[in-house]
Amino acid sequence: MLIVCYVLIIPHCSTLSTLKCIIIKINSDEISIGCKNIAFYIKIKHNKAMIDIFQETPKWQEDVIRHKIQYRLITEPYRFKTIPAGRRSGKTFHFKRFLCTEAFIHPGMYFAAAPTRAQAKLIFWKDLGEYIPERFKSRPPSLSDLIYYLKNGSEIHVVGLDKPARIEGSPWAGGGIDEFGDCKPGTWPEHIGPALETIGLNAWCWIFGVPEGLNDYYDLCEDAKSGEDPEWMNYTWPSADILTKKSIISLKKRYSPKQFRQEWEASFEGATGRVYSDYDKENHSDKVFSPDTAIHWTHDFNFTPLSSAIIQIYKDKKGVESAYCVDEIILESAVGKNAALEFCHKYKGFEKVPVYLYGDPSGRQGEKHGIESEYIIITKTLQQAGFAVHKKYKRDYSSIVDSQNSLMAKILNANMERTFFVNPATCKYCDKGLLTVQLKKGSSFQEEESKYQHVTTAMRYFTEVKWPVKEIGGVITVKAVNFA
Repeated sequence: MLIVCYVLIIPHCSTLSTLKCIIIKINSDEISIGCKNIAFYIKIKHNKAMIDIFQETPKWQEDVIRHKIQYRLITEPYRFKTIPAGRRSGKTFHFKRFLCTEAFIHPGMYFAAAPTRAQAKLIFWKDLGEYIPERFKSRPPSLSDLIYYLKNGSEIHVVGLDKPARIEGSPWAGGGIDEFGDCKPGTWPEHIGPALETIGLNAWCWIFGVPEGLNDYYDLCEDAKSGEDPEWMNYTWPSADILTKKSIISLKKRYSPKQFRQEWEASFEGATGRVYSDYDKENHSDKVFSPDTAIHWTHDFNFTPLSSAIIQIYKDKKGVESAYCVDEIILESAVGKNAALEFCHKYKGFEKVPVYLYGDPSGRQGEKHGIESEYIIITKTLQQAGFAVHKKYKRDYSSIVDSQNSLMAKILNANMERTFFVNPATCKYCDKGLLTVQLKKGSSFQEEESKYQHVTTAMRYFTEVKWPVKEIGGVITVKAVNFA
């Protein structure tokens, strides 16, 4: 008989050694088992095997919070499950456990996939190894092919889909794909779907991750929601079901309304045309340069126009920081030296105001070979004029999406707060760029080239360093959800 173990919290039981005495039968197919704050999810054939796995592998002893939709996700028998759910809300956690238990029970080949091999390894490799008891492993895992081998004949493969054909040609018993919205178009219908149709195996697949625009992931989720195919089902929940109220408030300060809906409420958001669609006259300011406040000078080193914005930061009574674009330097067919000379001319007499440099990582080119980079030239020029210069530019490029999101969230966050302002009289390119820069047709993040686009890029280089969306204070994550 197959026994399915879910969650029961028993506050008066304090040690794993007492597990045998607290197995509670619910019906002929299910049992619940728990120990104080320890919660487990596993499918096995014998009670002793279940207890041994818990005792041998601490990974199975992580806390689980219960949630109705995740209960359905785990227990319902659909072959294909689409799971557009909020970030940090348990979808990947549950998949890892489900995958391992299926491999323990039903010998076969299984996969855990992500858009690239590096992503797949980062998301799955370490955790899967910790979920599998050592005595279940038939031999050491393959570090080159990313495969775990089990004594019952099962194999668990960690796969990157940057080359979707990697998934073809194997008799898969089941698997899952994280961050599916970032996979190449056609990955499911041309590669994954056909690979799971081996006669007699009835292979299953979880397709999960946060939404990423109205792409193939959206189409699969809509098809699953329609109920037209009895083998498919869609499951979704927001991060607010899992994270604390304090965490959600913190997150809303760091994300634009659209991006918050997509990342944390699992909403499929279409492209609007404008990159910074929430920027409007409410973000206008009449603030001009103040010698009492530090200068944050941020660059995009495009040949024409060479674009940079001069920003100053002010705090309100609650300590909330707002950025004000008070000036810009836009030069045709120029290099960093020209921008530095222009800056020194504009701010002559204010050399005691500290200057912080931000911007395009390409401005560091040549440094590894002892050649003076654009940033070194700018720094030396300003220092020779008497300015104190502080380096804040990044060594490497960030994700364009993360960079854009950092600026979007300052323009307007999900709490409907604006903390990024532009003086349209002194920063005409900054204002025009935020009002007009467009997305490429069909893309959710790639920008159309224009003469105004480069200064908006410079501005997001600043916000991605000063207020990065990935560094969110006070966010407490949990591993899974409440079966109420």
